[in-house]
Amino acid sequence: MSPQAPLGVFDSGLGGLTVVRALLERLPEERIIYLGDNARVPYGTRSANTVTRYARGCARVLIERKVKALIVACNTVSAVALDVLRAELDLPVIGAVEPGASAAVHAVEKLAVRPAGPPKIGVLGTSGTIASGAYPRAVAQISTRFEVLGHAAPLLVPLVEEGWLEGAVPELAVRRYLEPLVSGGAGVIVLGCTHYPLLKNTIGNVAAELAGTQVPIVDSAEATAGRAAELIAEGRIAGANPLTWAAGAPRLELLVTDLPGTFDGVARRFLGAETPAVAQIDLVAPS
Repeated sequence: MSPQAPLGVFDSGLGGLTVVRALLERLPEERIIYLGDNARVPYGTRSANTVTRYARGCARVLIERKVKALIVACNTVSAVALDVLRAELDLPVIGAVEPGASAAVHAVEKLAVRPAGPPKIGVLGTSGTIASGAYPRAVAQISTRFEVLGHAAPLLVPLVEEGWLEGAVPELAVRRYLEPLVSGGAGVIVLGCTHYPLLKNTIGNVAAELAGTQVPIVDSAEATAGRAAELIAEGRIAGANPLTWAAGAPRLELLVTDLPGTFDGVARRFLGAETPAVAQIDLVAPS
């Protein structure tokens, strides 16, 4: 695959734009094509078979556009379908769970004060991500010294999509989801869904209030972008040279499966900047 080919990123909705934002900051020389399957968001409440079918469809669209690597920005897909994609596709596939788990372990190791007993990592995620046990497995592959506490937080995705990022409503929802993690002794909280970074301030404030001290918040979107940067630095994904980009090639292309009237405002919140032109496409799942 040509080094000048774009990176392909997909998510169930627009949450993966937090990964795109991190990639744009970490890898300014790379082009990116993003696919948001927002017509079928959220994936987190779907069965594993359905999520895998959707993931194959998203991957196929990006591969048809000649991407050189696939970044699965959806934690739910990373949890239940990543091995399938890696087995079926002849290109590097990066998920969101493994980088988030690694970042959480490093965050725990940096804690100035650790509670007695095994260090505990708390994970907020969709129902599918938590039920899959993907984060406990990923952490165990790094070290068996850590205990992982997971809690599903299904209301957070629609809150983010609607732009309810501050105030009493998101605070109440976050508190409900964080209480069992903090009371269970979690010293670090992983944002196990790429929508959740937009609630990072609220989650951090509520966690600190519940714990009586600051609790490190691990952003899986930033960790995923960091993993892509590592693979490019190691030569496992060919790095691009912007001086040889094709004339008129866009830095970022956006594809979506639904184009609601609120798209520009929602996408701007995720990207932190104006959005480029967006194309709406149809996804036809393979039989």
